[in-house]
Amino acid sequence: MEYKLIILICHFNNLNGLEASILSIQENFNVDILIVDDGSIDKPDLNHLKKKHQGGNIFLEILPQNMGVGMATNHGLIKILKMDYQLTGRLDCGDLNHPNKYAKQISYLKNNPNIRLLGTYVNMVDTKGKLLFVLKHPINHSEIIKKMFLNSAFVNSSVIYYVDILKNVGLFPEKYHRNGEDYAFFFNVIEKYNVGNMPEVLLDYVVDPNSLSSSRRNEQVLARINIIKEHFYIGAYPLYGLFRNYILFFMPRNLTTFIKKIIYKN
Repeated sequence: MEYKLIILICHFNNLNGLEASILSIQENFNVDILIVDDGSIDKPDLNHLKKKHQGGNIFLEILPQNMGVGMATNHGLIKILKMDYQLTGRLDCGDLNHPNKYAKQISYLKNNPNIRLLGTYVNMVDTKGKLLFVLKHPINHSEIIKKMFLNSAFVNSSVIYYVDILKNVGLFPEKYHRNGEDYAFFFNVIEKYNVGNMPEVLLDYVVDPNSLSSSRRNEQVLARINIIKEHFYIGAYPLYGLFRNYILFFMPRNLTTFIKKIIYKN
């Protein structure tokens, strides 16, 4: 592997999830990890984690107080921009890679040199690891653009991308630093670069009803509506996307998860 890869993990009071995610990185080449602790009460033990992860270096940055995942991400990306890496991506605490995930993605990028950001299909699982449904986002750039006006066409933990795109696209938009920062970032990327999703399940994403993404769901949907407005033009997908997200704003998360489960199983 001639590409150097570093994975950014933002941690906040989830040491078990952090360790599980790190242990899931199983590759035949070195993958370095940068952990940004976002003001946790219980800090990661760097020496302990280094013993667990033998396939690369681990770096730890500790923020003095909780800044939100978007600000923690940007702190990490600023550091990564100063280091010698060609590729990076996020892995959220608790999400689990499938074996050789990054090797497969790098191979895909080599065979598709026009693609600068790449996600994958994802298993959506509950907190006990039971499969709820398989999330299959659009594969090609043109379909991804359409989907982005409805919801994010990427699962954040599944994505890797070339570090150099940050010099043109910028970091994660700070005004969405607690809700929708990844969605806003992906929207900015697709307007400047070709992107894609690998048609293979390479990640388990945990749907936790107690997570921030669930407890702040309405805030996230509202942020999504504002992001769509920023990129809005008169067309079928932007109009439908706004209408759909206003409906979702008033719909409980457990109902939307149930509907998705039915749709994707069929």
